[in-house]
Amino acid sequence: MVANEPWRVSVDAEEFEVSQPDGKPGTYHLTWLTGPDPQYGFGFSTHPAVRADREQLEEAVREFLAQVNPDTGHIE
Repeated sequence: MVANEPWRVSVDAEEFEVSQPDGKPGTYHLTWLTGPDPQYGFGFSTHPAVRADREQLEEAVREFLAQVNPDTGHIE
């Protein structure tokens, strides 16, 4: 993985694109590629601002998905 290049993560059969903004260590933007809205997703930051490991990313995705209304595909 090249620094600051987006990458993909698969969690529970859902695909997300993960990106990190320049100059913001520990900050992540995740776009839900297999969701109903191709621009929908969420962001999170680690505290302290360090690189998240795979387990932390998967936990963040599962927390996001648990909040999504299955009828609308969005958090309400």
